[in-house]
Formats: sequence, structure tokens, C-alpha cells
Amino acid sequence: MLLQIDHLTLTHRRDLRTLAEDVSFVLHEGDKAAVIGEEGNGKSTLLQWIYDPQQIDSYCQYSGKCTAEGTIGYLAQELSAEDMENSIYDYCSASENFHALTPQELGDIARQLCFNLEEYFSEQPVGKLSGGEKLKLQLSRLLFDRPGILLLDEPSSDLDLPTLRWLENFINSYKGIILYISHDETLLERTANVILHLEHPREGKPPRCTVIRSGYRDYALRRESSIQNQTRQAKKEREEYDKKMEKFRRIQQSVEHAQNAVSRQDPGTGRLLKKKMHAVQSMGKRFQREASQMTALPEVEEEIFLRFAPEETPAAGKVILDLTLPELRAGNHVLAHNVRLFVRGGEKIGIIGKNGAGKTTLIRQLAEQLLHRRDLKVGYMPQNYSEELPGELTPVEYLIPSGRSEEITRARTFLGSIRFAKEEMFHAIQELSGGQKAKMLLTKFMLDGSNVLILDEPTRNFSPLSGPQVRRVLSGFSGVIISVSHDRKFLLEVCDKLYSLTDAGLIATDKSALEDDSF
Repeated sequence: MLLQIDHLTLTHRRDLRTLAEDVSFVLHEGDKAAVIGEEGNGKSTLLQWIYDPQQIDSYCQYSGKCTAEGTIGYLAQELSAEDMENSIYDYCSASENFHALTPQELGDIARQLCFNLEEYFSEQPVGKLSGGEKLKLQLSRLLFDRPGILLLDEPSSDLDLPTLRWLENFINSYKGIILYISHDETLLERTANVILHLEHPREGKPPRCTVIRSGYRDYALRRESSIQNQTRQAKKEREEYDKKMEKFRRIQQSVEHAQNAVSRQDPGTGRLLKKKMHAVQSMGKRFQREASQMTALPEVEEEIFLRFAPEETPAAGKVILDLTLPELRAGNHVLAHNVRLFVRGGEKIGIIGKNGAGKTTLIRQLAEQLLHRRDLKVGYMPQNYSEELPGELTPVEYLIPSGRSEEITRARTFLGSIRFAKEEMFHAIQELSGGQKAKMLLTKFMLDGSNVLILDEPTRNFSPLSGPQVRRVLSGFSGVIISVSHDRKFLLEVCDKLYSLTDAGLIATDKSALEDDSF
């Protein structure tokens, strides 16, 4: 079993931006290869091209060769609207092999995925399933065709903690090749044995792909250490070079001054100074050669820059929220009883719970209550960004509705600091990636001076390389955070209080529960 990519180059048709250049790699049976990189670097485009080049033909030019020994199964980032409306049975029947499989073969697949066999024949709409059930159904349809190679585009999005742990086991136990994208650092650390890192170092520099047989944590640590060592060595060499050049310039100026002062009546001294200047010039050329051989500063993608500095932070004792709900409802359906949440200034609250428990319903209600408070500056990041982001506007128009030139310059500076290319600042918001939209919302909160943040899965679309910086910023935020999350690193590093939403209400929970299969 083999997946081989030879000399792949991907170029965006609209702005001719090169997403990937001359990428080559080979994967073998048992490889679990994680594709990492910042938002907009072409990770999803790479998977789509491997599966079917026609999927990207409308927006991307490409050249290169893909050789696959084994059937390829592709799990897209989102189910189509048509698939969501279909029944589970109709969705499964779209696989040519579904009706050819014996009950035992279907049962084996269902057991492998911890899915109920009878559900394959259900008339329930796919859209009514939880995030974890949708993932298992999608994987089921792929496994009906017995693929040797699985391409998974962000399979960990919207999964609760038990399903995330199940997904880790599924990836590790799969006998074929898996090439996947995930923003969940814990999942990457526990599953990947090959890393494909797509980088766009800086404007004007070609994109780069690093392929290494390593776990994610080892790769991230070695990369950071290498960058630090190279930076330290490059700076040391430049400091030493600057000292040499300063001494050289003093000698050069001294000789020039002596030459200018020597009398024509003293030809002997003039000849000596001419020889000395020749030696000085030779020294200068030697220094130039040394400069060309100095260790280069590392060409890496710079970290995103975010810094929250609210003008006014709620006092530690101030009551921010005192919520009591006898019932938490979604339409006529009761999700939980006796929901109670009390929040004071300075607290960072994390809410966990199984898919379908009502976490998004609860966070929406909290946002509705707090957004109208005149004594607070509230920023709300919904799970569906389109609830807050006008898709037809550009990022600059959204951040600076006034349109004043000096504010537009400021907005472009902030967008550049979160790694927006110049062209992307003037794309419609609806054309941006999920990670770019999330970064833009955080930038809006920063510009508005928000002192209370209500966040529904805030880190789910950030690359694992941006994740640590986002967590550092939010951990150091002096205001209030109320967040729903399944990101274990976010919950551990940012939140100081943890609650689990169950049908009996919000239960105060110890962080050790993040590794407990009951949550």
C-alpha cells in the first residue's frame, strides 16, 4: 500500500498566490500523516487534489503527479446540505458497496466505529445526528468501500471529549494509510507518526513543505529548538560582524584622514599610506565574503500577534452573571433542568458536555443576556461565524465601518499581524477560511476593547501552531471569559473553573475529568 506525491504545485487562480510548490512525499501502510500549517496555506486543497483534482479546478491551478496503490476514501470538512437532509439509509445507500456487504461485514464495520448497526437503515435525517454520530456515519460510508487510504479533513471538529478519545483509537488502530488535518493538538500528539508542514514563510518567499517521520510533539519541540538555536547563532555572528566592521571603519577613516593630510613634499609617506589603504580595502572585501557566509536568520512563519488591553476591566468582586434556568430548551425539547451559573469579574469559565447536551443553546442565551449590558463591553464568538460576520463585507470594511483612511491603515496593520495577506484583506469574508474568520473576530474584540468574551469553541479552527499563542493571549486576558470548548489544552491552560452540562444542569467539575470517559 502506497501514496506517492511527486512535484505538486498549487496556485490560486484568483490572485495567483502559490499555495504549495514542488511538494513530494511518500506514505506507506501504517502511516498516520498529519498535515499542519496556518489558515489559508492549502491544507484542505491538498487533500481534495489527491482525492479528485476536479474538486479544486474552479479555484486552483495545479501540476504534479499522484500515485495511489489502494482505494482512496475522502472525508470532507462539512457534509453537504443535500446529505444533511437525506435519511441515514439514503446516505449509506450512496455507497456502491453498501447493499453488497453481508450483515456480518456491516456488523464488523459498525463495531469498529462504535455505531449501532440498525442505524444504517434508519429514516432519521442525517442532520439530526450529533457531531460524533455524523463523523461515525461518514466514516462508515467510507469503510463500506474498503479504502486502503483515508483522507480526513478536520475529523475532530465539533466532537465531544469521549468521541475525541474514540477518534484517537480509530486512527491509531487503522491498518492502512491516513492523511489528515486536525487543529486538536492533543489528538495530533497521540496519533501522528508523520508530519507534513505547509509553510508560507513571509511575503515574497516561496512556500515550503517539510516532511518528517516524527510525532507531533517531538516535531514541534525540535522545530522550536532549531529556530531558537539558528536565531541565536545568526544574531551572535551579526554582533561579531558589526564589531569588526566598526573597527574596520575606524581604521579606514584614519588612513583616509592621513592620506588627505600628507604633504606632496613627502612622497615616501604617501606610498606607505597607499599600501596601507590597499590592505584596508582587502580587509573590507574579506569581511564582505564573511557576511555572505553567515548563518541566515530562519525563514519561518511569524506567530500571530494578539493583545487584549480593555480600557476598563470588571472588578474581581463584580457580579457579571447570575443565571437560573428551571429548564434549558431547544424548541419544545428540554435539554437540561435547573441550570445555575454565577460568574464574577476576572473568572474564566469552561463548559464541557456531550454532543447534544445543549452547550451552544446555553452559550447563545448567555450572549443574549450580556450583549445588552451597558456596563460591559461584550465580544461574542458563535460556533457558526456567519451569525456575527457579514459575509459580503471585506475584513477591512468589517473592522472599520467608518471607512476613515487613518483607521483603515490601522485595520490593515492589525490584519497583517494575524497573518492576512494583502489580497485577503479585500476578499469577501464569506471566502475566508474558518481560522481566518476566528482571528478576525478576536481582532474585532481587541479593537473594541471588549472586557467580557463569550466564546463557542474558540480554538477549533486555529492551526496547532497558532493555538499556543491564542491560549497565552486568552490566559493573560484580564477580563471575563465564558467558553464552551472540547479543546483539552484550552480548558487546562485558560479556564480556572470547569462545568459539565448534563440533563441535571451545570455540574462543577475537576479538570481531571478531561481524561474521564464519562465526559
